[in-house]
Amino acid sequence: MPRLWTLLESELARQRGHLFPWVPVVLAIGIGAFFSLRSDPSAKQIGLAFCVAIGAALSRRFVNETLQIGLVCIGVFAAGFGIAGVRAQMVATPLIEFRYYGPIEGRVIAIDRSSSDKPRLLLDQVVLQDMAPDRTPHRVRVSLHGDQRWIDPEPGMRVIMTGHLSKSPGPAEPDGFDFQRHAWFQSIGAVGYTRIPALVLELPTDGPMWARARHALSERVQAKLEGQVGAFAAAIMTGDRSAIERETLDALRDSNLAHLLAISGLHMGLLTGFVFASLRLALLLVPVWGLLWPVKKLAAAAALVVGAGYLGLSGGNVATERAFVMVAVALLAVIFYRRVMSFRALALAALIVLVLRPETLLGPGFQMSFAATTALVAVFGAWQRSDVSQKIPRILRPVAAVFLSSLIAGLATAPVAMAHFNRFAEFGLIANLIAVPAMGIVVMPAGVLAALLMPFGLEGIGLWAMEWGLSWILTVAHQVSSWDEAVKLVPSPPASVLPIGAIAGLFCLLWQGRLRWIGIAPAVIAAWIWVGATRPDVLIAHDGGLVGVVTDQGRALSKAKGAGFAARIWLENDGSALSQSEAASLWSDSTGIQHVSGKRALQSFEGCHQGEVVVSNQTLPDLRCLIFDAAILSQTGAVALYRDKSEWRAVTARHRKGVRMWHGDVPEGPENQRLTGLLRTDQ
Repeated sequence: MPRLWTLLESELARQRGHLFPWVPVVLAIGIGAFFSLRSDPSAKQIGLAFCVAIGAALSRRFVNETLQIGLVCIGVFAAGFGIAGVRAQMVATPLIEFRYYGPIEGRVIAIDRSSSDKPRLLLDQVVLQDMAPDRTPHRVRVSLHGDQRWIDPEPGMRVIMTGHLSKSPGPAEPDGFDFQRHAWFQSIGAVGYTRIPALVLELPTDGPMWARARHALSERVQAKLEGQVGAFAAAIMTGDRSAIERETLDALRDSNLAHLLAISGLHMGLLTGFVFASLRLALLLVPVWGLLWPVKKLAAAAALVVGAGYLGLSGGNVATERAFVMVAVALLAVIFYRRVMSFRALALAALIVLVLRPETLLGPGFQMSFAATTALVAVFGAWQRSDVSQKIPRILRPVAAVFLSSLIAGLATAPVAMAHFNRFAEFGLIANLIAVPAMGIVVMPAGVLAALLMPFGLEGIGLWAMEWGLSWILTVAHQVSSWDEAVKLVPSPPASVLPIGAIAGLFCLLWQGRLRWIGIAPAVIAAWIWVGATRPDVLIAHDGGLVGVVTDQGRALSKAKGAGFAARIWLENDGSALSQSEAASLWSDSTGIQHVSGKRALQSFEGCHQGEVVVSNQTLPDLRCLIFDAAILSQTGAVALYRDKSEWRAVTARHRKGVRMWHGDVPEGPENQRLTGLLRTDQ
């Protein structure tokens, strides 16, 4: 034991000066622990977590260096847990616990498109009929269906409509993405739709300043550039993606170019880098200024101001906030003569993002962004320390840098993209090598020029160059996505795969010494778990509106229309290319599952045989067969069934996700009393 302790001390001593990048890792583990709970911690438990963090910080000076590291880990873990708990309470909003139909009034604060490609409004200052203000959600999101020619929504506009609202749906399957949690952290208490024309109550007067400026700029850009090129230009200049059509979005995704659409690290880096380089060069053209003024610092400060303006104009979404933090850290490093690209700078950026928005840890944006950046810092750091770059002709070094950065970023983000989106773009590297240079060399500089000339009405000069660059990118996207085998579909991994893989990758990159290669072992384990995972034999939607059964030809669905969201999620998670109608054609009575959907089907329901499974969105009487009806599903949420020889094993959303504040009220009582003796349930 003493020898083991000595080895531990010597190994930790080797890490001296390299431990700070582990702080956000431990903080993230604490945040993950909060979100993994099946019930909400009390205020006392949250307070205790902060007390532990403070106590660990104060007691560091009383122990040796090795124990100090342990105390820091405990304190940072506890702080992450507490920060996530405080953040969850700060964004709390009343949830609608019933299906509301009636007047919906509110102020438009954001406009985007739904998964069905319909315009969608995010409203605040909400007023609902016969609902007290303290029970009314702070925000609601409404999709506009039907004929909506009488309204051209813009931020700050007060609108009224008659529509349906309910709280966000639970996970489409027990281990799936928790949409209720996602909506909670946006303070969205209800989602819904209207098929009746929405009307304008008040034109914009006191709406959010940045939102109105963004809308005005987007309209002006799209007036100059028509079609999807204009929509693309508006998206990268203002963050307004409401005009991007589904076909364009699919082409960008299938060619691995969708990251060019979102305002993230690439755009923020290109913009601030262009401003920094241009201003620095302009100041150096006057020799006196170069001698008397700190030109480099001034250029970095100006680029920082421009980046902050871009953040505000783009809507300040999570991806853009993350990108701005990373760029700000880099520019401040320039101002204070620190290394721009280092693990310490990256760790500081991650800390800021996680403290401000701990929920981003669970999203693909945070995971992909920091996976790519961490890998790039590690690889290019090794590149600079070696003499490999010196062996490449100077004229080819930029090309080599673009190729290497695209390759490394693609490899680092591929597992995360496959896990979240169930797809891998086979030719994504080729598409990025062809398209990304156009974004950096043409599109972003032209966008800056257009913005500078806009007050004089001369923005057409910059937009003309943007049109050329964006047309080229869209052409590449459509061409590459049309190639055979352009997209490889993959099934979703178990929930443990990404955390294990992330820790393995970070250990290989951050740990100093040969011991780092131990990280390969958990990476192999994560891959083995993913490859060996099996999809549920039966999936049941949270409301009983859809059933999916695995067959030799793929998952058979009980309905060709309706419940399209759950159908799409299930098929994507299976790694299946079938459409809902194609999957419905596989359904037959031989599946052993009866689906009783609707009141008419209930009236004609003749009962079931022992051993059969009956699913319904209505309430069924007690039967000898296995029943999942509206009463049971209101307690369980979505259900996954696995066949173990002669019995069924059930996994429910309530088992996996528990009952958290973002789930709202869940019916009390035994979760599945009528299944006792008929079903084995995983706890």
